[in-house]
Amino acid sequence: MNFSVSSANLLTHLQTISRVINSKNALPILDNFLFNLHDGVLTITAADMETTLMTTIELNQSEGSGVVALSAKILLDTLKEFADEPLTFNINDDNYAMTIKSGSGVYNFIGLNADEFPRMRTLEDAHSSITVPANVLNKGITATSFATSDDEMRPVMGGIYFDITTENVTFVATDGHKLVKIKTVSSKGDSVTSFILPKKPYSLLKAILPKESGDVKIDFDSKNVYFTLSDYQMICRLIEGVYPNYNSVIPQSNNNKATIDKSAFLTALRRISVYANQSTNLVKLEFGNGQVIISAQDFDFSISATETLACSYEGEPICIGFKCSILVDMLNNINSDNVILELSDPVRAGLILPLEQSETEDVLMLLMPMQLPD
Repeated sequence: MNFSVSSANLLTHLQTISRVINSKNALPILDNFLFNLHDGVLTITAADMETTLMTTIELNQSEGSGVVALSAKILLDTLKEFADEPLTFNINDDNYAMTIKSGSGVYNFIGLNADEFPRMRTLEDAHSSITVPANVLNKGITATSFATSDDEMRPVMGGIYFDITTENVTFVATDGHKLVKIKTVSSKGDSVTSFILPKKPYSLLKAILPKESGDVKIDFDSKNVYFTLSDYQMICRLIEGVYPNYNSVIPQSNNNKATIDKSAFLTALRRISVYANQSTNLVKLEFGNGQVIISAQDFDFSISATETLACSYEGEPICIGFKCSILVDMLNNINSDNVILELSDPVRAGLILPLEQSETEDVLMLLMPMQLPD
């Protein structure tokens, strides 16, 4: 079989799917891309033992059909040194010898029998399906992923939870100290169901979705999920287990409410964080009298900093401590000029909300406080 393809186009697709390939694989065949040529369409697959990512390229010129496994390292290292130019691939169907011809050179290596490549996972006949706009899915994954847990003892909290009802879809992530919940009415299911998407697949989607437009179809059963995009398809194993009841930890009555300019708050926190203790990264927020006093100190180095910002505040004066880096992450993922902090007391979780909520989504972030030094 043989085909011609743009070097830049092929490289873009290969670099995207190559993110699924592990640096060390139990099966040597997984160090390769699987090339499948059929009816003028080239389907390229990369996989590990849990996740498979595929892409398709329509070819203007091809002959024959077949399947072969080709070294990912050799292909990527070769293609990234080309400017955008047409390349011709010739593959011997008997011994898998590969020849790449450019305008000025010829490159030869040997492929592998594709029969050794793992079969793609399949879904049960009785599976669920939803369709989510690409930008909505991207927002749901990007704005929640930083809140997932790295604790191997609690695997269900290491993924993003898709909570699906007949009215909406909610993306949730939590590690027990912070929680992010984004509910959208731009998508809904045919029934009440859910799944937990692992870290590697959602990281792969974060790289693909910003370039997507239109809708993404999601098919899933109790063990696997299949994402269908315009040029990419991904199937992966889900995290099995029961996700925590996230609604039960969200405080419902918060008598103290501050409305703050997000940009001013964010830049102040970044400046103050320089003076926070390196191990705790603690910042103190004192609310009252239409202002918030932001402060941090590190006794080990005898440094401290304080800033005062104007804010709209309703409630009793309150002093509360938060981990600055997490607070900054939350503010960075809120699309609003002003944010609301809802607080009950210094030892209970605080809520961070956008003042201007979209008509189609509801964003809520929760952060547990830190103990302030006496």
